Amino acid sequence: MFSELHMSHVPQHSGKALFLSTFAFAVNFAVWTLYAVLATDFQSRFGISSTQLGMIFAAPMMTGALMRIPAGYLVDRFNPKRVYVVQMLVTAPGLFLLPLATTINHYVLIGLWIGISGVSFTIGIRYVTDWFDRAEQGSAMGVFGAGNAGAAITLATAPLLMQHWGLEKIGPIYGCALLICAVIFAWLAPSYQNSSQVLENYSSRKERHWILHLQVWRFGLYYYFVFGSFLALLLWLPQYYVNAYRTDDQLAMALTLAFAASSSMIRALGGWFSDRYGGRSVNWNVFWICLVCLFFLSYPPTTMTIHGIDQEVHLSIEINIWLFTLLILVIGIAQGFGRASVYKIIHDYYPNKMGEVGGFVAAIGALGGATLPLAFGLAVDWVGIHSACFMLLYGVLALCMMTMFFAVKADHLSKRVQDAVENNFLEQDVTPHD
Repeated sequence: MFSELHMSHVPQHSGKALFLSTFAFAVNFAVWTLYAVLATDFQSRFGISSTQLGMIFAAPMMTGALMRIPAGYLVDRFNPKRVYVVQMLVTAPGLFLLPLATTINHYVLIGLWIGISGVSFTIGIRYVTDWFDRAEQGSAMGVFGAGNAGAAITLATAPLLMQHWGLEKIGPIYGCALLICAVIFAWLAPSYQNSSQVLENYSSRKERHWILHLQVWRFGLYYYFVFGSFLALLLWLPQYYVNAYRTDDQLAMALTLAFAASSSMIRALGGWFSDRYGGRSVNWNVFWICLVCLFFLSYPPTTMTIHGIDQEVHLSIEINIWLFTLLILVIGIAQGFGRASVYKIIHDYYPNKMGEVGGFVAAIGALGGATLPLAFGLAVDWVGIHSACFMLLYGVLALCMMTMFFAVKADHLSKRVQDAVENNFLEQDVTPHD
């Protein structure tokens, strides 16, 4: 079906389109994750609890999540390049208001505004898919998704900017960078002219609306973990290192930077693997790797006393900071593969609905970035141990894996029944016997 609806060759300027859209996405993602750097400042200035910190983290994530759905409809009906530019221009003013914030409520409101930057993924992914054949979609979307490295840019540069220019200058600096990015993209990025006709031809076919397909909701659940938990950990890790391992802010940011950079850059390789081995196979292996790592991360520091015959034996079980960081890096790399594989699967099923379906799945995933930090805070405050956040993630992943297992079983059964009907294996012999 895709070959009937899409060009059979790579359009001219595809490399330029991919580079500029990835660059714009990286700048937007840097803005979207800015609050990760401000976390320790929030706690020291306002003396807030883990739950309140989760609320601040959730603000930009919530806007970025909910607005991805209408953005998906817009880019399927209007020029994605123009929508991309408008999105950046609308986001920038919120950054210039950041120095005026003096209370938690101010930061929450501004966070909701600058959260519009999170919509850039839905717009950009729709823009990129117009430029590549089906066999290259996984790799192209993987390269674009490497724009998640914008989080690493923020973790690396924002603390230095705050140190030299002060907290009140960080917002305007980011605002100017976003405006410059919008101008560059509007000036240099090519426009693909045939996408509207492709959509018109596709939409004219009568079919059940995609939102009624259970597989779309399953894809959203998978993305909730591979992307939503990535966002949540990105926001949560700096203060986790400070509170759980008593590190200084610089080391906490450096270790979180390693997590963000490795998870983001590996996404391009994940797209290549998805093209070669299939998105579902890659996704299933990603889940198993993360499940094993989360099992160990969930175990809290424990001291055990064994009453022996002659003496008592004292055991202490604890994951040190370096083993913890190694497990986090493995999870981040696996999530990078998972984010690429989910969108490869989406494109296999809905090649000409990448704006709408991709936006909906991205919205569910981004909701993980909004809800999981708040859930982390509630879990830590309620259970009273830092690793409670990983216990929660373990449960989310277990739900994803059970859903995927039974969905695959149902698909195989459905295909067998369909093959049987098509080959008349289920047709009863009604020929009368002599």
